[in-house]
Amino acid sequence: MVLSKGEKAYQVGINIVLIIVTLIMILPIVLLFMCSITDENTLINNGYSFFPAKFGLTAYQYIWQNAGTVFRAYGLTIIVTVIGTAVTLVLTSLIAYPLSLKNLPGRPFFNFYVFFTMLFSGGLVPAYIMWTTIFNIKNTIFAYLLPNLLLSAYNIILVRTFFMTSIPDALYEAARIDGATYFTIYRKIVLPMGKPIMVTIGLFAGLGFWNDWTNGLYYVNRSQMFTIQVLLNRMIQDIQALANNPGGGAGTGGLVNLPTVSIRMAIAFVAILPILIVYPFLQKYFASGIALGAVKG
Repeated sequence: MVLSKGEKAYQVGINIVLIIVTLIMILPIVLLFMCSITDENTLINNGYSFFPAKFGLTAYQYIWQNAGTVFRAYGLTIIVTVIGTAVTLVLTSLIAYPLSLKNLPGRPFFNFYVFFTMLFSGGLVPAYIMWTTIFNIKNTIFAYLLPNLLLSAYNIILVRTFFMTSIPDALYEAARIDGATYFTIYRKIVLPMGKPIMVTIGLFAGLGFWNDWTNGLYYVNRSQMFTIQVLLNRMIQDIQALANNPGGGAGTGGLVNLPTVSIRMAIAFVAILPILIVYPFLQKYFASGIALGAVKG
């Protein structure tokens, strides 16, 4: 196929725009890594640079000195992310599926009930009292799973809308004629055809569980129960405290010289690295829902 001059110019322009957008997304991560391996004094004096004048691995050495604690936190984070994402997908789809059915009795009320939770909440203090006194989740794995992240009204509405617009009513009708129950339709039709939105919601939920540190801040004070985000946040606080109080105690002379800027970069890079590895494998599912929504005769 021969392209005209206008089409060639359009293709070149689109490619340039895509290259710029790609660089905008990739370069900050590259800069983050380069700053994490830059000497602390060089980083302070010269600022952030893609080509540092002097390299240094002091930040990663500090993290490596706490490798046992870091690996334990990674393990707990992976467990929380996997369990939380799986439960979130199940609950979200089980609520969104009946809400997508046009013959659901009381459907407007239930839709409004879900939407209402996006506008109002009880607040942080009542939530803290409820979770710690009634459910007793403090210093348990449930502290990372239950509050705030397990179920989102926004995700429910997103999945419900996808089911309504991308799965034809004729499929439901044909399945009902063949004697399929609602749960069978959910398992054999809705979930397979809803894979793109489920993967998308799963990615959102997984990122939420992986990056969460506020639940650990509120409900966890045992170091054995720290996830990677909570642990790295505590590391930053400890290093900052040592930097602000160099004469705060005996035996801290070797610690006060620890980097405070480069270690923030190293900690941020360590935290996002697993997500950078997993994310490309989920890309193919985002575009696979484009062809859904038509009934072929």
